[in-house]
Amino acid sequence: MPYELIAVLMFSTMMLMLFTGQRVFGAIGFVAVIAAVLLWGDRGGYDLGFSAIIKVMRWYPLLTLPMFIFMGYVLSESKIADDLYRMFHVWTGGMPGGLAIGTIGLMVLISAMNGLSVAGMAIGATIALPELLKRNYDKLMVTGVVQAGSSLGILVPPSVVLVLYAMIARQPVGQLWLAGAVPGLMMAAMFILYIYIRCRITPELGPTLTEGERAEITHAEKMRLLRAGLLPIAIFAVMMVPFLNGWTSLVESSAIGAIAAFLAAVLKRRMTWRVFETTIRQTLGITCMFMWIITAALAFGAVFDGLGAVNAIESLFTERLGLNPWVILILMQLSFLVMGTFLDDTAMLVIVAPLYVPLVGDLGFDLVWYGILYTITCQIAYMTPPFGYNLFLMRAMAPPEIELRDIYRSIVPFVFVMVLALALVMIFPQIALWLPGIVYDL
Repeated sequence: MPYELIAVLMFSTMMLMLFTGQRVFGAIGFVAVIAAVLLWGDRGGYDLGFSAIIKVMRWYPLLTLPMFIFMGYVLSESKIADDLYRMFHVWTGGMPGGLAIGTIGLMVLISAMNGLSVAGMAIGATIALPELLKRNYDKLMVTGVVQAGSSLGILVPPSVVLVLYAMIARQPVGQLWLAGAVPGLMMAAMFILYIYIRCRITPELGPTLTEGERAEITHAEKMRLLRAGLLPIAIFAVMMVPFLNGWTSLVESSAIGAIAAFLAAVLKRRMTWRVFETTIRQTLGITCMFMWIITAALAFGAVFDGLGAVNAIESLFTERLGLNPWVILILMQLSFLVMGTFLDDTAMLVIVAPLYVPLVGDLGFDLVWYGILYTITCQIAYMTPPFGYNLFLMRAMAPPEIELRDIYRSIVPFVFVMVLALALVMIFPQIALWLPGIVYDL
């Protein structure tokens, strides 16, 4: 059987298993090991899975994963993140759409604390959304704000998805995080600009706090809330400043962040046994899930490399079809959008990374830059009907008055903003590569 046909058979079998509801790591790992056994015998098949596990266990930067997840859940479960929203609520409520703008700011900071989009969605849907609806904000506007803002979690450092990409693409995590910082902040600024302009033109979409409400908040109360809200920012600074100055490694900085968050919760007397137990359970669950997925992806990629599937696909696109490298890159992004209608970001990455990452490198593109393109495309796919990941998360967490059709309609303008951001990063790669180039002197 031709190797190309074996590769197609492996890919189609894996997709079929995913469609039947199998777990991502189970489907990918099963196909990889069975294919290895059939191709190279018992010894080759067993060694493949074992060597993938050893690679994962020896990858030192992976220690950042549980540290950042722990830090995010400590801040979330201890309600320190709630102080952030109250701060934004008070300080931005006087401008048109101010509370929605404050929600975007909250999402950026939650992203910088957790690295997962689901954390921002949970906090936005349970804390920000009811408050915005109570203040007579347009429900389509605020539903879109929460979904768009929560998507920043996989782009703004410390992004867990970029850790996974770094493992598979064999790229430095630190460079990827710094590459995601400017595009993430740029996208947040574009969301804020859109909200401000829309609410300036149509004030009833985002009414300001009334004079009476603002008069009730004293200057002393505003300063107290500012200090409480700045605590998570201080934790992030304590963690990242030593890393950016070269005083600590990435793993050491992640440990500093986890310890700082824990101590902050203890000093504020919010580290109860329930909070600690929930945090540990969530951290272990998510960390183990990612480690299983990485192991399966490495095994699957090893089989694909052995079959020469990447060279076959490159030959098909460049020699037989004669496509321009940029056309191939755009087709890759479109495929992510299609897959994002029924898969999450992790599944998309581990399915196509063995094919796409080597091909991108052979076409002459920077793999750090491509990691940011992939992540932005995942953000868009999260919000793309009919089965976008964020759409169903929002449906599960939103109040009863938010219907599914409202969720679908609310994301349209924000998807256009994200597509514009993707185009800007594609046209101007230095948006992503400028900061890592300065820090790492590239």
